[in-house]
Parts: sequence; C-alpha cells; structure tokens
Amino acid sequence: MPSITSQYLARYRRLTGDRPDVLLPVTGAQRRFLLVRSLDPAGRPDVVPMFFAFPYGTIDPGRLRAAATRLAARHTALRSRPAVLRGTPVLRVADPDVGVTRPALEPGESPADALRRAVDSWDAQGPPVRLFLVRDEEREEDILAVVLDHAVCDGRSLARIVDELGAAYGEEATEPHATPGDTEAELTAYRDAVLRQLAAEERAETPEAAAYWSDRLHALHTHAPAPRPARVPDGAWPSGAAQARLPAHDGGVAFPQLLDACRSAARELYGPGRAVPLGYPWGGRPAGAEPVVGCFLNTLVFPADTGHGPGTEVTADAWWDDLDRADVPFDAVVTAARAAGSGWTGGLDGLLTVDDDSRRPPLVLAGVEGREVHIDGRPVRGPFAVSVTQGAEIRLRMVWDRAVLADETAHRAFDALTHTLTRALSPSEHPVQ
Repeated sequence: MPSITSQYLARYRRLTGDRPDVLLPVTGAQRRFLLVRSLDPAGRPDVVPMFFAFPYGTIDPGRLRAAATRLAARHTALRSRPAVLRGTPVLRVADPDVGVTRPALEPGESPADALRRAVDSWDAQGPPVRLFLVRDEEREEDILAVVLDHAVCDGRSLARIVDELGAAYGEEATEPHATPGDTEAELTAYRDAVLRQLAAEERAETPEAAAYWSDRLHALHTHAPAPRPARVPDGAWPSGAAQARLPAHDGGVAFPQLLDACRSAARELYGPGRAVPLGYPWGGRPAGAEPVVGCFLNTLVFPADTGHGPGTEVTADAWWDDLDRADVPFDAVVTAARAAGSGWTGGLDGLLTVDDDSRRPPLVLAGVEGREVHIDGRPVRGPFAVSVTQGAEIRLRMVWDRAVLADETAHRAFDALTHTLTRALSPSEHPVQ
C-alpha cells in the first residue's frame, strides 16, 4: 500500500500540473498544521507571536512595514498563503504583503489586552506574517507583536526572521524588495528543501516503522477531562500561566529529564495509570538543502505513562529509539496507532518545546534592542503546554486551557514539574546525556 507521503505527492502533482511555481508542496509538519486548522470548528490556525517592547520614538511604522515587506519578499514561505485545495494541503505563492496594524484600546483595555485581541482575531485567509503595534502610555513604550502562521515557520526560522527583520529595518527604504533572479533562486531552493524533506519522510514510512509506532502508541487515548466552559469566569483570560527560573548547573537539563518532568505534571492532571500523548517538535532541514525559512520540525509523540515512571535511563533509551523513526510524519504515526486498536485521533494532551537562548537573537531596530515580553492569556490548542528556555539559567513556563483544567489543578501540576526538574538538576544527580 502506498505511504501517506507518496499518496500526498501524487495528489499534489495531479493538482498542480504545470503550475509548480504557484502551488508548492508542504512538509509533513506543515500538513499537520493545515489539517488541524481544517478540523477546528472555528478554522483557527496555529500562530506564533513574539512581543518586543521599545522606548517611545524608536519605531517608525512606515519604515517597519517596508522592512517586513522586503523580508517577506526574500523568503518564499513568508509570502505564501497556506491552503487546502481539493483536500490537498499546499502553499499558494503570492506577493509579499505585510502591514503594520495599530489596534486602538477599547474602554478598560490594557495594551496587552489589545494585542491579545488583535492576535486572536487572525484571519486564516490573510498573509502569513503580520505586525501589530500598541502604545503603552504607563511604561512609555511601544509594544510590537511579530506574528507568523506556524505553517510557514519553525523555531530555527524564528531566530533568522528576527535577525533579518532588524537588518532590513536598517536598510534604505528605497532598496528593492528582491531582484527577480533572487526571488526565483530562493523559490527553487525552498521547493528543493521541501521535496528533500518529503523524500526523507517517504523513505521513513516503512512497515517496520509503522509496527514500531503501533506498539509504542497502541495504549494512547486522549485523557483530558471534558471541557467545562463554566470554569472560565466572565472576563477572565481563556488560559492560565505559571513560570519559574532554575539554576542551569552543568549544561542544563537533558531532554529525557524534561520528558520525565512533563510525566510528573501529567500525573497531577490526569491521575495515575494513564498513557498521555505528549507532543514535542524535533528535526531540522534535510541533508543537502539550503537553510531556507519554513517549517521542517516534525511533531513526535511521547506516551507519558502517569504511573511512577520507569526512571530517566529507561525514558532516555525509549526516546533514542523514537528519534530513530523521527522522520515518519505525524499523520502516518496516528494511522499506525489507530491500526493497532488505539482510539487516539491525534489530539495532544500536552506539548513540550525547548529553546536555546543563545539561538534567539534580540530584535534590534535602529540600534535599539527590544525587550522581549510575554503576553499570557491567549487560547491554547491543547490542555497544557510547557516551554523551556535553556541558557545561563533555565526559564520554565507552563500554560493551560482554563476551559479544560482548573487553575488549582494546573498549579499543582506545575509544582510537580518544577520539583522533578529541580531534583534532576541537583549536583548530586547525574543527568542522562
């Protein structure tokens, strides 16, 4: 039977015919985001917002718009619109179109409220990159939101986008967006990278890999409690958040220790004796491809056993085995699990993302470094999500859907997460490498 990837490529080629420069194929990671959007009752896409505060007078909106448009013109993914045509996910190549929107504060709103409202009103049919600018009178700052459709970017792309946006802001506004030759060369490099990624995914979809994921995930079900909208008080944000800072000690924390910490949180949320689907992004650009901006990180699934756990060494061994099959696209993994009798449909009860702060350059506009800020309270796709930033210290954040999890339960889970990591980071412990 043809693999999911080969079936996708066949549908794509029938759809595009002689228009490969207008409709581009998508990676397995992008395919997941587009299919999740199509299944969402409100058609909500996954978006990635970054917020930066600058002193009054730093940002010239016209210059910023010109810089962002030049940036989008230079990268195929940033000027392409995600779409699903005849059931086939694609990117539709378009002209660069990046505006700077200045949301007005409604009565009683804070600047954060206005930005939250602006980001959450995202029109899925619009451009994949958008900028929002709000003035904070109290702090004498302008807060800039750089927001991207997740289907066109991953973590590696975000760092490059921030760096190049600052560089483009420093260019003369009269400089051309990109020459036709540069645009064509980048489009060719982008298409080549995506096709290389799809070739790797097609090779990974073997019967042996399907059997592995069937066995690994056959016990999965979605164990989140049924949504209870009444838990969200009138006027409250739809999500809660907690954060902590931990000493990094020698090199920070190994990924299997983070998985075990998320297992501890899941135990508090869902009780013992469960197999909770926890997703995390993994991967990189395919071998031989240019380092193009786009979305190339697959979502892997870790079945978090909410018993007392087998220990970090066993977790590490299983995780390494998972990474050997990391190129199998998410939808093929779900199909394999369901073929083994699981009732799991691909929903994730938790999400773990890890960043290295040395790879996150600050946004610098006209020589002024923006202060990155967090704006909490936005809707989250799943019951809870954990983000970890490693560097001189470990910055730990957890957000949760208040329609699914009560605040007091989520805070207990965050305490368990933090306690497990603190113990793992103790100098008396020996991190798994």
